[in-house]
Amino acid sequence: MSRKRAVATLMASAALAMGVAGCGSAGSSASAPAGNVQFWTLQDPTNTVQQAAVDSFNSAAHGKVTMSVIATDGYKDKLRTAMGSSHMPGMFFNWGGGSLNDYVRAGKLAQLDPGLESHFLASALEAGKVGGKLVGIPCRGTQPVFLFYNKKVFTDAGVQPPKTWSDLTNLVQVFKGKGITPFAVAGNGTDSWGELMWIEYLVDRLAGPDLFKKIQAGDWSQWKDPAVLKTAQMVKQLVDSGAFGTKFGSVGYGAGGTSTLLAKGKAAMVLMGSWEYATQQSTNPTFAKQGLGYVPFPTVEGGKGDPGDVVGNPTNYISVTTAAAQQTAKDFLQTTYSDSYVQGLVQKGEVPVTANAGQMLAKASDPAYAQFQYDLVRKAPTFTQSWDQALGLTLGTPMITEIQKLFNGQDTPERFVSAVLALKK
Repeated sequence: MSRKRAVATLMASAALAMGVAGCGSAGSSASAPAGNVQFWTLQDPTNTVQQAAVDSFNSAAHGKVTMSVIATDGYKDKLRTAMGSSHMPGMFFNWGGGSLNDYVRAGKLAQLDPGLESHFLASALEAGKVGGKLVGIPCRGTQPVFLFYNKKVFTDAGVQPPKTWSDLTNLVQVFKGKGITPFAVAGNGTDSWGELMWIEYLVDRLAGPDLFKKIQAGDWSQWKDPAVLKTAQMVKQLVDSGAFGTKFGSVGYGAGGTSTLLAKGKAAMVLMGSWEYATQQSTNPTFAKQGLGYVPFPTVEGGKGDPGDVVGNPTNYISVTTAAAQQTAKDFLQTTYSDSYVQGLVQKGEVPVTANAGQMLAKASDPAYAQFQYDLVRKAPTFTQSWDQALGLTLGTPMITEIQKLFNGQDTPERFVSAVLALKK
């Protein structure tokens, strides 16, 4: 699971989506019989859970949902083409945020019943809204970002995971003194989205979530906020202090990269999305079970942000287009918070964001880890979607390039701010 999020980022601005879809070709809702809805989804391990929901719905309902599973490589172009024609799917899976803006502006999406919101965790719903209106509801697990650490490395050093920024900077010196890279980070270009996570959290801890909300809403001048420059300065201090080692520019994510450095004890910590656990399970199962620790991102002294705020991927969403038989689509959306659907996700290793998920996590493969994630999201005052996804490809990709330059020392903090401001004229 090298990073579904990377795929999501590439697809986000094209308003990609995966939905509930079953075997068969991607057909046209416009030409489907009345009451029938075509549902598109990306090929994924949870397709079996989605198909079970479709089968159950079709056996009991008057309308019919047809699920079309589309391969990752062809999904983006197929959906974008369909959404610009008279052959839109009736429902589709997506990453929310900036991926939905263009479709809403074009009048392609139906507003969903606000009553659906009570069935999901509030912090996971925001990325499914555009202009305050609900146009996507959660249909998958949550993927918050937090700190993972090597328990043995910490025990051997006689230290605890950081709770504050001061703790974190002190640990940099501790592990450097032992010849261990304090934080593994991927900076090789392809995977440098990992560097973005540091920027996201620091801006949130310093200024609170409203700063990025304004940027996402179109006020690009907010990059001039002092918290952005302060964040860039703090990142430079980390880099200069050796927090990421000296070769992170050539390090990638996953096996052979950051995950291996953590598992082998060559790095003490990594800031990463919750999928890191699955990566470790796949490549270093013993370490995942016995040696992998995890804690929230630390507080930052003097910051305005709530220490309970989370960044990452709140979840994935299902949206309904204007081509759908609306009653059928409305009825089907109720399956996404049914006990059977939620239990199916949990069995696949997902941590659903439904209100009823907490009582089912005891059956997860690692109940403690699942509960940690669920509580992190349930208690979060705000869950900020990963900036690259929220902004879309046009702005998100060059933004990450500028962040990489900051980490690599190619730009000063001041030049970083100027460069990002210049991305949008």
